[in-house]
Amino acid sequence: MVKNTFISFISQDEKEKKKGSVEFQVFSFTNKIRRITSHLELHRKDYLSQRGLRKIIGKRQRLLAYLLKKNEVRYKQLISQLDIREPKTH
Repeated sequence: MVKNTFISFISQDEKEKKKGSVEFQVFSFTNKIRRITSHLELHRKDYLSQRGLRKIIGKRQRLLAYLLKKNEVRYKQLISQLDIREPKTH
């Protein structure tokens, strides 16, 4: 597993200040998702990790839906920064 490929555009000082913000939570969930995805490429039958991945993806989706509802400009900026696609709207 290569740790250098994960996102690190937030400095250490900003991490201490903004740990509770929606953007930081989505950022940390995205890092976890990418780390677990790379783990699952090697260990395809690790069903417990697959379940954890689905739970984290659900949490991230709910946070992104909340951010879209509250502030669409910050949502669009975060989506482009993290290079994740927009979820489907119903």
